[in-house]
Amino acid sequence: MDQQRRKVIVQEIEHWQKSKLLPDHYCDFLLNLYAEQAEQPKPSARLTGRAAEAARSASGKQWLFAIVFFSLICFVVLHFNAFHPLLQIGITAVGFVLLLWYGQRIRRKNEAAGIAVIGMDMLGLLGMGVYLLHQHGYDGWSSKALLLAGSALLWIGYGIGARLSLLHLAGWVVLLLLYAWVLARRDAEPPWYEIQLYWVPMTFVFAWFSWFIQRWSRPVAAVLFIVGCFIWFMPELYSALFVEDRAWPQLLLFAKIAIGGGLLFGLRKQWIAWVA
Repeated sequence: MDQQRRKVIVQEIEHWQKSKLLPDHYCDFLLNLYAEQAEQPKPSARLTGRAAEAARSASGKQWLFAIVFFSLICFVVLHFNAFHPLLQIGITAVGFVLLLWYGQRIRRKNEAAGIAVIGMDMLGLLGMGVYLLHQHGYDGWSSKALLLAGSALLWIGYGIGARLSLLHLAGWVVLLLLYAWVLARRDAEPPWYEIQLYWVPMTFVFAWFSWFIQRWSRPVAAVLFIVGCFIWFMPELYSALFVEDRAWPQLLLFAKIAIGGGLLFGLRKQWIAWVA
């Protein structure tokens, strides 16, 4: 019976008792009956309360399935290194897809929780990739670079498709860091003007793509615009990380802050319109 209806019935019985419409022993019996039902504690709305209620009401078959499933997970974890590499890749892929599906499902009810699950799934896939490369002896630079590039492209593609701008942005950041890594391996001490040529033209390319794509997707255009602004300062960040002579980068940083701020202020009506 509904909790509110029980309260109404209890109030009505108390009214009967005060008005002497029923004998006191009848009223006491009814009050004890309905008051006990009304005061029964509800299951907790928290996750632990829902889990406890689900465990209490689960059938024997459901308990057996949970035990078998948990045992299977433990078996896979304990013997994962002994599996064939293709089986390891298959298990990793299936786990990734299932967790991605679960994150997308709970995202409909709780946006933050769903994004957290999807983010951990993406990072877990990257971590498993690094682990498998190291386990099978493919831990060279090219293998790690391909893994990072593949993960970044996956993040970009899924971020656009699922409308996760943060994941989309993270994919571009990983690609930019990978590009910086490639440049550092190619030339340890390039002059300052070459470093600017490595990065600055890409700023205008991303700004143009942001303007071009904004007619179809404002979130994607906003991410591309942010990436373009980030690339504008990448030469100075690259110099701080990989170049010992830091006098020129510091001067250029302040100059580019002034130039970039002036451009953003002068063109604010245009770029705000296509990213807002």
